[in-house]
Amino acid sequence: MAKYDDNGFIAELDKNEIFVFGSNGQGAHFGGAAATAIHKFGAKMGQAEGLQGQSYAINTMDSEDEMFEQIDRFLMFAKNHPELKFLVTEIGCGIAGYSPEQVAPHFKNHSENVVLPDAFIQILK
Repeated sequence: MAKYDDNGFIAELDKNEIFVFGSNGQGAHFGGAAATAIHKFGAKMGQAEGLQGQSYAINTMDSEDEMFEQIDRFLMFAKNHPELKFLVTEIGCGIAGYSPEQVAPHFKNHSENVVLPDAFIQILK
C-alpha cells in the first residue's frame, strides 16, 4: 500500500501501484505532481502520455478535449491491467486550472483498480 508524507502526498509505492499525474504536451515534468513523478516514480522527460516507470501521464495542459480523450484512454488501459493499482492525483486541478467539478465526472466509469482522490470521490457521490 502506498505511503504518504506528512502533507498527504504519495511518497512511496508498492510494486503494483502506479502514480497517475497531469502532464503537458511536451512531457516537461517540472512542477507539481509531474515533478514528483519524474523524481520518485520513473516518469520520463518528453513523454506526455501513458505508462512510464511506476507512473502514468495524462496531458492536462493542451486542451480540455485532449485531456478528456486521454482520461478515456487511461481508463481503458487501467481496465485492461487489473494486476495494477492506479493512484490518481487531482489531475488538471493544479497548474492546468480546472476544478475537481470539471474533471471528476470523466472518471465516473472507472474500474476497481483506479483509486481516485477524495475531491473526485465527493463529487461522484
